[in-house]
Amino acid sequence: MKQEIKRRKSVQTSKLIMLDTETTGLRPQDGHRIIEIGAVVVMNREITNEHYHQYINPQFAVDAEALAVHGLSNEFLSDKPLFSRVVDEFIEFVKGSELVIHNAAFDVGFINHELNLCGKDFEIEDLCKITDSLDFAKRKHPGAKNNLDALCKRYGIGNEHRTLHGALLDSEILAQVYLAMTGGQTKLNLENNQSQNSQSQTFNLDALPELIKVSANQEELEQHQAWLEKHGSEDNPFLWNQ
Repeated sequence: MKQEIKRRKSVQTSKLIMLDTETTGLRPQDGHRIIEIGAVVVMNREITNEHYHQYINPQFAVDAEALAVHGLSNEFLSDKPLFSRVVDEFIEFVKGSELVIHNAAFDVGFINHELNLCGKDFEIEDLCKITDSLDFAKRKHPGAKNNLDALCKRYGIGNEHRTLHGALLDSEILAQVYLAMTGGQTKLNLENNQSQNSQSQTFNLDALPELIKVSANQEELEQHQAWLEKHGSEDNPFLWNQ
């Protein structure tokens, strides 16, 4: 069942973060856990090198269907830290930001489940503004496929290297897709523009080279007058010849 994201009072944000998770299965209610978190910071509509990436030991069996999607086995995850060991670092990275997540209800449900297991008395919506890029895509492209692969194709974003899902890779792809969907320049460097506009530009006309005047000779004048008489008429005279 699709989980609904609870409405919270607005969170003041200054950082845009694209986030994705991989999990052992589909439902935290059935005991499934997060096994990977990937997040990429976008500033001034540019994808930065600032990111968060963590594999997590779920202490819960990975479903075969989930394994086929992300390829993260329990053997691979066995030596990774528990979520409780990385939760504070994760919170520090995302708090106060706007989280852009594709199908946000899924990831938010799992994150809140993990926070609850760690004994935290808050949910991720208390720390961040949540934006669902899938919901945005559905409104922008109603009736069309709007998963990341379809959006990459629609916006000409290369994702050939995406043979398996990965949280960090998918968050990087989401950043490109979201910027393409929202489109256009969103921030101008007004300080520079104002500085440039405030500088008065003057021209020294005396420094310009003297214009050379060329006058038609008598023969050219006679040829011009003959052309006017040939192509003009009393009923339709040339304006400059009236």
